[in-house]
Amino acid sequence: MIAVAGFLQQAHDAFSQWRRTTFGERAVKMNLTANLLRRSRDDFAKLIAQEMGKPIAQGRAEIEKCALGCDHFAKNAEKYLAREVIPGDATRSFVTFEPLGTVLAIMPWNFPFWQVFRCAAPTLMAGNSVILKHASNVPGCAMAMEQIFREAGFPEGLFRTLLIESKHVEALIANSLVKAVTLTGSVSAGQAIAAHAGAHLKKTVLELGGSDPYVVLEDCDLEKTVETCAQSRLLNGGQSCIAAKRFIVVEPLRKKFEDLFVARMEAQILGDPLEEKTTVGPLARRDLRDELHAQVVKSVAQGAKLLTGGKIPERKGWYYPPTVLTNVRKGMPAYHEETFGPVAAILTVRDEPEAIQVANDSSFGLGAAVFTRDLERGERIAATELEAGNCFVNDLVRSDPRLPFGGIKDSGYGRELSSFGIREFVNIKSVCVK
Repeated sequence: MIAVAGFLQQAHDAFSQWRRTTFGERAVKMNLTANLLRRSRDDFAKLIAQEMGKPIAQGRAEIEKCALGCDHFAKNAEKYLAREVIPGDATRSFVTFEPLGTVLAIMPWNFPFWQVFRCAAPTLMAGNSVILKHASNVPGCAMAMEQIFREAGFPEGLFRTLLIESKHVEALIANSLVKAVTLTGSVSAGQAIAAHAGAHLKKTVLELGGSDPYVVLEDCDLEKTVETCAQSRLLNGGQSCIAAKRFIVVEPLRKKFEDLFVARMEAQILGDPLEEKTTVGPLARRDLRDELHAQVVKSVAQGAKLLTGGKIPERKGWYYPPTVLTNVRKGMPAYHEETFGPVAAILTVRDEPEAIQVANDSSFGLGAAVFTRDLERGERIAATELEAGNCFVNDLVRSDPRLPFGGIKDSGYGRELSSFGIREFVNIKSVCVK
């Protein structure tokens, strides 16, 4: 850990200079970062496919999203962090937003570039430095991002990747040079990080798991709904916190929804992530595939009906086929647990009130969607009924640099992206002059 201490000191020293740069100076380097991402988009997409199995077309889209995030914060950071004048008893009162210092980012493998950039772009534009502890199975992606920021002209050490084991994270959090921590990961990882950070009074932002419900009502456009539901369930091989996982369908639509949905799932091409035609690649690790299969087997044993998939293919690689379970009920893994792979659970309900009750009957609260032709009905349900941090009507749940992103309940706390996200790692300082 001696070398790590040196990296932390370097990040702190870089921050001490960086915090005094203008937003315009920071934006020049962040825009160049976006250009470098686009220039090497194909190479990075290939690297992602090789390290964690994402189909290469989806990898290209991930890199482009990173570039868009850089563009957004380069353009908007100054506006988001502009001083706010507050009338008061003093001659002049205002709120200013000052950077904190070095932020430790603990990131997962499933979106190995985007998860990092949605943290790093606003955090660096706010004037902070970033230390990245990435997932151990994507070291190439982790080092590539450090090189990108270096090539873009950011000060040496301002963004630093540490290839260390998870057991060393507690010591990092305890170091006085680390001022805040952000983690995207499992609930158990979030609990551990929150405990360590809390012991040292360090600010945390946690984006944890999800078991997103998609509520399908009787007046929806069924074919478009099924298309969107399948797209969300299969993006990144289903390895996404905000992928649709529970499909809550009113009884009159159940049979038609099942037929159309199964057809969509069976039409997918399971294969080599480096091949353009592949739509579902392998899962990232064997243990993840085995855990997913165990959830399916146990749910079926408890009464769920398997409509398609559910069998481990006899082929090299950690593949799992698109799988659909119906008759899913309370008590089954597919009802309560996050299924991190291409497994869909269909839950049948009588009507809208029961659909909302079932959707909210979860320890998670990251994303949710509702499908209906009545936009006022959909907006009401999304805005006031569904318990989640990100609710969509007639569309799949997704992150967007312009909108705050985060969850409630076991899905974590704090927000990333937008003006809300960039303000997580600043000192919101009141200044009064009399």
